[in-house]
Amino acid sequence: MNDRPENDKGLRRKNRLFMAGLFGLVFGMVGLAYASVPLYALFCQVTGFGGTTQRADAAPARQVDRVIKVRFNADVNQSLPWRFKPEQKELTVKLGEMGLAAYQAANRTDRATVGTALYNVTPDKVGKYFNKIECFCFTEQVLEPGQSVDMPVAFFVDPALADDPAMEDVTTITLSYTFFRAKDETQVLAQHATQAAGAKGTGTTAN
Repeated sequence: MNDRPENDKGLRRKNRLFMAGLFGLVFGMVGLAYASVPLYALFCQVTGFGGTTQRADAAPARQVDRVIKVRFNADVNQSLPWRFKPEQKELTVKLGEMGLAAYQAANRTDRATVGTALYNVTPDKVGKYFNKIECFCFTEQVLEPGQSVDMPVAFFVDPALADDPAMEDVTTITLSYTFFRAKDETQVLAQHATQAAGAKGTGTTAN
């Protein structure tokens, strides 16, 4: 008796199961890749991994006499025609004390441009203790042709740092920013123009 048809059916069934499993694996990997971006960002925010800083609404009531020197660094990606620099080289603050610094950015072209800032602190391990209350890095920044602006940063270093034995050697923290051209620049400029036109019509000034 010839059982080849049965064998062929079994082989085709195995092939279909294999292909279904393969497609499931591919789609699962794609989904994981998309999900990993916000998950990675959340992980960095919670742990301070890679020097990722934290956000806070206000400085804590508690202060510690231990002082930290905070240095400021500025860079601009070549895709963005801006000048960008800190207005002070460094500040010395107590743990828990709010510090206020500023950067200056200038658009060197004759057209409006949009920048977005990436940031971190070094050494990386202090990221979970470095908190920003106010920062230009929270939103995209629009600069008109030739415009120059001051960009404030309000921050504090969590006094809990003093209770962490791994932080005993930390005396200096460097806060670094790098501005890049915003990927959605066209849409942002269109929205900005609409808001400016609306503000002009009502006699107010758009930010």
